[in-house]
Amino acid sequence: MSATLSNPRAHAGVRSAPHSPAGFSLLELLITLALVFVIATLYFGFSTPHKARSARAACRSNLQKIFLALEIYAQDNAGRFPVVAGADYSREPLALLVPRYSVDLGIFHCPGTGVAPTPEASLRLGKTSYAYYMGQRSGGTPAALLSDAQVNTHSKSAGDPVFSATGKPPGNNHRPVGGNILFSDGRVESSPTNLVFALPVTGGVVLLNPKP
Repeated sequence: MSATLSNPRAHAGVRSAPHSPAGFSLLELLITLALVFVIATLYFGFSTPHKARSARAACRSNLQKIFLALEIYAQDNAGRFPVVAGADYSREPLALLVPRYSVDLGIFHCPGTGVAPTPEASLRLGKTSYAYYMGQRSGGTPAALLSDAQVNTHSKSAGDPVFSATGKPPGNNHRPVGGNILFSDGRVESSPTNLVFALPVTGGVVLLNPKP
């Protein structure tokens, strides 16, 4: 009688709950993994465009430095910017700037690409990140002269795609945040991946993209 009264749970047929082992339960692990995923998504979602925009700003400085070299070249060549007959890529005419008009090959490489500047002594043997409107002249009506790599070498109207929106080549210097266009008067304009102004290719001008 006394044994039964001292253990009423056993008398009622109720079993004691097993002791929980130390550590996380499955639910706690799932919640933790979900939080890590959300934090990582937020971090990379904000940091990647921020880095790309910072690189685009640094790229403007490169284009302005190249413009100085182009202007000095034009002064020595009756107002004409570099031209190479039959050129397939922008590095061929731009190589005429090295080393007389620029000894810094780093300015020919967009910081947004993550590709180190060529170690070669000439752009003919290395690469550049920029597209070049070959055939322009100094002075006169301002026109596009240099830009980040473009999706193609055609004339473009406002609203047309000009830079990669997917981060994949061609035209992916700054991933999905657009790029820069340098004009023959020295100003640099930024554009999203779809143009906010027209970029025609006319009057014997040829648009050359960088070599892939």
